[in-house]
Amino acid sequence: MLAGSYIINTITGVFPMKTFRLLAAGLAMAFAFTAGAQQMGQQGGDQVDQLARMIDLTDEQQEEIRGILDEMQGDIQETQKQIQQLQQKLDGRVGPDYDEEAIRADAEKLGNLTGEMTAESILLQSRVESVFTEEQRKELEKQMQKQRQQMQRMQQQMRQQRSQGQGQGQGQQ
Repeated sequence: MLAGSYIINTITGVFPMKTFRLLAAGLAMAFAFTAGAQQMGQQGGDQVDQLARMIDLTDEQQEEIRGILDEMQGDIQETQKQIQQLQQKLDGRVGPDYDEEAIRADAEKLGNLTGEMTAESILLQSRVESVFTEEQRKELEKQMQKQRQQMQRMQQQMRQQRSQGQGQGQGQQ
């Protein structure tokens, strides 16, 4: 998890970087789709408040974003629930007496649901971003850049610590 309660959506491999930045700028720092769509209702207000402080949202913008979240939250939660249930069902199919046809049918359903979840997340991000002004988008992009740099520094430090720990452990064998 990034500093604070932010999560960056890992869609960079699917979309060109410019498209990713536009989509991610809307909510990547504020709304945790991939890691907890079911918690969005509980955290939505706090995250809208964080976003409001970060890019100076007006009261009207905050209200509009909360309305979007409330409207789409149920769909996202239901899809997430179906995905989890189907994953559990597929996990239960592992074994020597497997049914290939059933596994393939469930895997296809899972693929469809995953695609639906991706679409719902992108639609939600896009709808929220449409509420921002151009200046707010630019400010959020600056904040995202700072966050990426901080994350890169943290990852670099972790790699250095791991390599130092491995080097120390080898001499003690």
